[in-house]
Amino acid sequence: MNVNMFKAGDDILQDVDQSCKDRLPAVEELPLPPSFTWGTATAAYQVEGGAFQDGKGKSIWDTFTHLDPSRTNGENGDIACDHYNRMAEDVVLMASYGVDVYRFSIAWARILPLGGRGDPINEKGIAFYNNLIDCLLEHNIEPVVTLYHWDVPQGLYDRYGAFLDTTEFRADFEHFARLCFSRFGDRVKRWITFNEPYIISIFGHHSGVLAPGRSSATGGDSRTEPWRVGHTIILAHTAAVQAYATDFQPTQKGDISIVLNGHYYEPWDAGSEEHRLAAQRRLEFYIGWFGDPIFLGKDYPAPMRAQLGSRLPEFTSEELDLLRRSAPINSFYGMNHYTTKYARALPDPPAEDDCTGNVEEGPTNSEGKTMGPLSGMSWLRVTPAGFRKLLNWVWDRYRRPIVVTENGCPCPGESQMTKEQALDDQFRIRYFGLYLDAISRAIYDDGVKVEGYYVWSLMDNFGTSIPLCPTTPSNVS
Repeated sequence: MNVNMFKAGDDILQDVDQSCKDRLPAVEELPLPPSFTWGTATAAYQVEGGAFQDGKGKSIWDTFTHLDPSRTNGENGDIACDHYNRMAEDVVLMASYGVDVYRFSIAWARILPLGGRGDPINEKGIAFYNNLIDCLLEHNIEPVVTLYHWDVPQGLYDRYGAFLDTTEFRADFEHFARLCFSRFGDRVKRWITFNEPYIISIFGHHSGVLAPGRSSATGGDSRTEPWRVGHTIILAHTAAVQAYATDFQPTQKGDISIVLNGHYYEPWDAGSEEHRLAAQRRLEFYIGWFGDPIFLGKDYPAPMRAQLGSRLPEFTSEELDLLRRSAPINSFYGMNHYTTKYARALPDPPAEDDCTGNVEEGPTNSEGKTMGPLSGMSWLRVTPAGFRKLLNWVWDRYRRPIVVTENGCPCPGESQMTKEQALDDQFRIRYFGLYLDAISRAIYDDGVKVEGYYVWSLMDNFGTSIPLCPTTPSNVS
């Protein structure tokens, strides 16, 4: 791939008013490093289908999408893109695009149908991923593997609530990770433990709009459960990282890390210290929540401790020591990013179930200025300047090479377009061009180390029509 393919002029922005057009910078032909890798990404539940094929077990998403009444517009991933049965032709399609990398996730319940460390292995599921990896390598495409992209086996949720039991989940996830390292690690050289732990914690266990659908309204506790879930993820990630570093990395010579999602936040009133602090606090509640323990080997950000008090779990001295020893092993920062928002400090004390740092986020600032042109999703606006700032924020804070593991957007009115109109997706091309320009500027003007860019998504997958709350960072990513 080449950045030139993403060049486009202002006149291609369709269905966006002139005032928005005028605010978009021109896309310049800027270089990217010769070693820069180009890829695409998917998630198992959203593309594979074959939901109950060849011995695969049920995941929480299989359960969630079949609830009655439906919470997913009557749609499910039983078939999705049928990648499980059409894998070979999908790889040929990728090869025709010239991609360097395919980032995919392994469906935990496809290889361990019941999920647990004492449960039987499904060799047909193992065979599918072996075949996928081999097929990718035959086409000179590097496999980048995500171990967990939201689809915990229903068996573990039924046994002990999955993430709600830190000790049990940590042990089962390490077992699952070790199985993957042992079966696939001779060919897979880059591993991702969890995709978007913020979404697992908040959208799965606070608002309940994603699987497993827990909230105070559905029998959960939105005041405490998200923080328990996040704590579990951090410790499970660390266990898998330690297992890889100790028992597999010396011979397999790969690397491992995690993918964190996040918007960038600008202050609602740039002249106000209160709102500037709110923007920083929102980033810490969103990204620092996981980034500080994992990449810095330290406790949660101070603003989280100050607001949440006893609701935020404590790390034991042994766990903090493990975090400190594990931090250097996380050799890259996986970044999922789509848009930027304004952050406004709220005047009243935070609600007991607040998860934002007592911050209201939105597209408009105190002067009535809108952040950027609207895409096909109400929460996603074209904001490349914020992307560049987030690259800098992450680099300055964590000093890890960044891989943009997801980025993309839907075009305005896409669901009402004909096939021909949808294929002429000039708005999306323009979005890519601007965001790649932001990467170039971050690298060459700011000194940020960015190693690669993976487009979300390879295919128009299951999830694009699920009604999510406006702060959701991707559709569904």
